[in-house]
Amino acid sequence: MDHRVGRAVFASVVGLAAAVFSYLWITDPEPRAVRAEEERVVEASRALLESVVSADSLEIVDPLAPNRKVGKVYVFAESPGWAVSGYYRRGEPDSWHPYLMMMTADFELRGLKVRDAALLGRAADDPRLDVRR
Repeated sequence: MDHRVGRAVFASVVGLAAAVFSYLWITDPEPRAVRAEEERVVEASRALLESVVSADSLEIVDPLAPNRKVGKVYVFAESPGWAVSGYYRRGEPDSWHPYLMMMTADFELRGLKVRDAALLGRAADDPRLDVRR
């Protein structure tokens, strides 16, 4: 009889603790604020990438539009600023080009590492670009 009461009390305490933890985790505003900031960073990186590549049609795989078949993508805070990785291509016949973009805290381009031979000429004029074949 004592074991039944002990098990019931233990199950109730564990269930209550799980419910309280879940409630606190769901109502925590910090993860939503971090996600919103990351979304702003990725949107800014898309605009910067489009300005650098300057193609008529550009498909981008990034943390807001992931595609596991193409590859993994990341957005993470660096000091100072942000880093965003992803892939892009200029259309169906073009292959996917991996990139790593470093941005300042104000969403300005600090550096762009990309594997795209079409940007080699532009990299000669812009020291922020690191283009590989």
